[in-house]
Amino acid sequence: MEFVRRGKAPVNPEKWGTYADLMRQCNVPEWYIWSCSKIKYMFPKAHATAYVLMAMRIAWFKLYKPIYFYSGYFSKRSDSFDVDAFYQGEEGIKRRMEEVSGKGTSATDKEKNLLTVLELALEMYKRGFSFRPIDINRSHAVDFLVEPDKKSLLLPFIVVDSLGLTCANSIVEARSEKPFISKQDIKTRTKLTKTLFDRLEDLGVFDGMIENDQISLFDL
Repeated sequence: MEFVRRGKAPVNPEKWGTYADLMRQCNVPEWYIWSCSKIKYMFPKAHATAYVLMAMRIAWFKLYKPIYFYSGYFSKRSDSFDVDAFYQGEEGIKRRMEEVSGKGTSATDKEKNLLTVLELALEMYKRGFSFRPIDINRSHAVDFLVEPDKKSLLLPFIVVDSLGLTCANSIVEARSEKPFISKQDIKTRTKLTKTLFDRLEDLGVFDGMIENDQISLFDL
């Protein structure tokens, strides 16, 4: 079986001749023997079964537990994102899709990967789900968390361009030690560069936070 499955008949004709004779002795049809000699590679049944089961699980979640399907899908592709498009909602996603599609063959590999993600994000919106902006107090480093309403996903820190895993983890780790009390506190206890800090501020991640830890009498 393995000899045929791995396509070894052409490279080992002597051994193949022995197997072919054995099959003829067992009245195996010539067309079957000929077919075995032409096989280059056959996918293992066990692997095929595993893939089918996986596909069924994915299909089940997409149909019956869609928000968890989208959470898992986007969490595995959090490095292929355009945070500005997602902040603009369904219309922003459509515009970005048109931009990438308009480039045709000149689109980069990164943009082509992004287009696939955008297509599924648009599908998600069409099914009545949405994304929530990054939350300094609740967002995960890389995972798209399912919100309590089961109708939206909370964007993780890593979707911001150039904000890598180390930096994203530093925010979550510092937050777990004690809550952030000011913008200065975030700068001090995380690995955010000034550029990344400013980027998050532009996205409204620090809205409502005071500038530093010191409180004057006028703030009371």
